[in-house]
Amino acid sequence: MKFYYSPASPFVRKCMLVAHERDLTSKLELVTVSTTVVAPDPKLAEVNPLKRIPALVTDDGALLVDSRVICAYLDALHDGKRLIPRSGPKRFEVMTLEAIADGIADSAVNNRYETALRPAEKQWKEWSDGQMGKITSALDYLESQGTRSLGREPHLGSLALGSALGYLDFRYPDWNWRRGRPKLKRWFEKLCERPSFMATDPNKN
Repeated sequence: MKFYYSPASPFVRKCMLVAHERDLTSKLELVTVSTTVVAPDPKLAEVNPLKRIPALVTDDGALLVDSRVICAYLDALHDGKRLIPRSGPKRFEVMTLEAIADGIADSAVNNRYETALRPAEKQWKEWSDGQMGKITSALDYLESQGTRSLGREPHLGSLALGSALGYLDFRYPDWNWRRGRPKLKRWFEKLCERPSFMATDPNKN
């Protein structure tokens, strides 16, 4: 399988976390790309009409796009306990947490584009503040819910959240998301001890 990726992307990292947790990394041929909306990578554009990462081309030539689709596909390639529960309330709890985590990552990436790529004279502060406000309210909500639903063993929701928090550390090192959120802080510190998180740390890749 060919996996088109950049280690800085939180959505790419989420997929790689699944691959590490399910011992699938040896099955992935990593194709590194450098792409933005205004400067898409030609290698990526050849396979993904959206010109976005992550993208996965399976061994039978099928194209998979979007991290949720790719993670679900990888999760189905093993016989062990699934990272996405097959049925019941827990399935939708995990899927909802993944959606919230992806929303945090999406707002963080969008704001990164606004502040790092858009010319200074065209940047929209209110829009940027709105993106960071989404992140703040989502983190406050998760802190208020406690970490019980995050579980001791990882599931796709917790991996997605860990990836999003890692991206905040990577791209917003001076924005202390831990302040006032001791439960999330302790949970994330423990999660970062897992080999999958150490192997996919964007600061080391």
